[in-house]
Amino acid sequence: MTDPAPATTPATTPAITSAAGDGGGSASSMGVDAAPGEPADRRRFVPRQIDLGDWAQLQPLFDELRGRPLDDVAAVERWLADFSELAAAVSEFGARRQIEHACHTEDEQIERAFMHFIEHIRPRLAPVQFELQKKLLASPHAEALTDERYRVLKRDWQADVELFREQNVPLFTELTKLASGYDKIVGAMEVEHAGRRHTLQQIARFQEEPDRDLREKTWQLATERRLEDRARIDELFDKMLALRAQVAANADLPDYRAYAFKSRQRFDYTPEDCLAFAEAIEQVCVPLLGELDERRRRRLGVEKLRPWDTTVDPDATEPLSPFDADDTAAMVRGVGEMLTRIDPELGATFARLRDKRNLDLASRRGKRAGGFQAALQESGEPFIFMNAAGVQRDVETLLHEAGHAFHFLWAHQHEPLTFLRHAPTEFCEVASMSMELMSLDHLDVFYDDEAKLVRAKRRLLEGIVRVFPWIATIDSFQHWLYTQPSPPDAAARTEHWQSLMDRFSSSAVDWRGLGTARESLWQRQLHLFHHPFYYVEYGIAQLGALQLWARYRREPAAALRDYRAALSLGGTRPLPALFEAAGLRFDFTRATLEPAIEQLAEELGRL
Repeated sequence: MTDPAPATTPATTPAITSAAGDGGGSASSMGVDAAPGEPADRRRFVPRQIDLGDWAQLQPLFDELRGRPLDDVAAVERWLADFSELAAAVSEFGARRQIEHACHTEDEQIERAFMHFIEHIRPRLAPVQFELQKKLLASPHAEALTDERYRVLKRDWQADVELFREQNVPLFTELTKLASGYDKIVGAMEVEHAGRRHTLQQIARFQEEPDRDLREKTWQLATERRLEDRARIDELFDKMLALRAQVAANADLPDYRAYAFKSRQRFDYTPEDCLAFAEAIEQVCVPLLGELDERRRRRLGVEKLRPWDTTVDPDATEPLSPFDADDTAAMVRGVGEMLTRIDPELGATFARLRDKRNLDLASRRGKRAGGFQAALQESGEPFIFMNAAGVQRDVETLLHEAGHAFHFLWAHQHEPLTFLRHAPTEFCEVASMSMELMSLDHLDVFYDDEAKLVRAKRRLLEGIVRVFPWIATIDSFQHWLYTQPSPPDAAARTEHWQSLMDRFSSSAVDWRGLGTARESLWQRQLHLFHHPFYYVEYGIAQLGALQLWARYRREPAAALRDYRAALSLGGTRPLPALFEAAGLRFDFTRATLEPAIEQLAEELGRL
């Protein structure tokens, strides 16, 4: 392992307590405020004219749902439809507030609006959602809801009800505020190079330059800037660990890992399965990573491979630059063409995002790090947020988030209940990672030179090999963090992190003299701050995506048909059934990992 993969975050979940979002260039230009009357004109239960940021206007609607009798199955289904409508409206309102905040972390007015939702609306939503979930589960007529989608809903809600504790509501509010504080710290990080200010995403592009001295200089600039805030981030994380430990204790669970697995509704695998997955990655992927890095060292002609040598293409005289860093519109046009070649309907759907200005793609100061897609549940619109800097990874990220957007759009079209549109994350990431792989043969949209095409393809495939060990590192770190007798302090975290880096890293990379940078790499992974225990899903999903890619190359029409059919199911089926609908095996043991990596290595050999 050399350096973390680009950070992405999960799509918005359809719970009414959600406030994840996706952004645009500004609150007025990116479509944050829906057009008058749309989608409010479609409401049947929620008043068309309502301030969703005013609890005094929301409470009567929740009170009506709490008091409404569920006299028969028809009444239960009507009640669920009204609850779903209200959940969608409130979820979208909260998502839009976080969209704006992600795009403009330094805007005080936007932050006040976001924090108003976090402090005054969302804490009231959790208890009422608990009461309504419990109301459905207690209804004798709920037994008659025997369709598979309802069985999934009741299973998920049962876990939520068992976990809910009133005293945890303010703790989650504080955790959200701390995560927002992390965003502000990272969003403000800039460095000066060649007379220009750069965000850390922008300066990272110099790691692809063939000039080794330039790579080292810019790597050191970015690293030193991160280290300036290392202590602040450590202090913030200390508070998070303590709060999460208290959340688990309040829920009568032995540790936060147990809480996280239940709250993430991981019904189909265990912590022990994840640890076994990490061991398989150590055995299968880490040796291949070492081979790739040794090849890189020889091609670069250097005695020792250093961290600033791990991104540059060793066979190139210039970095891959699919579009100008200041021209994200060119990236959008190119990705649209790639998707159209795969399937004209995909291209048309992507064009809808562009035309509705549901994209915020360029990196800039004051913008949250990473990239993500989020679903606006009432309007049925996805938004894509990222920090493009004119590098090949930007194209891959946009394709990835487009896969999430397609998933939401198709699920929204087929599933009326807000609560059942969001699939388990392990399958959501199959949707996005598969789109990267299926687009691989259409990169000539950006490159008319065969050598550059090969480089771009090789970069993506090598990136998959590299990300598996990083996933194992991050996931194993979290298993350790949250199962200690007491929250580990910064010194203990550093010691254990170093042991994991030794275990899952490439031995070909020389970190001598850079120990301080290496021991704080975990601070770059925003999942640790925003979404604890969310990361192993990428590894599980990557195996699914590799299976789908293999099938797509054999029978593209059938693979695309099943891909769309499975995504259209949303969250109405258990996780293994969603994989099966796409023609995939839900398995992340060595038995599945090893042949997938062998296939990948063979393709790299051909390139």
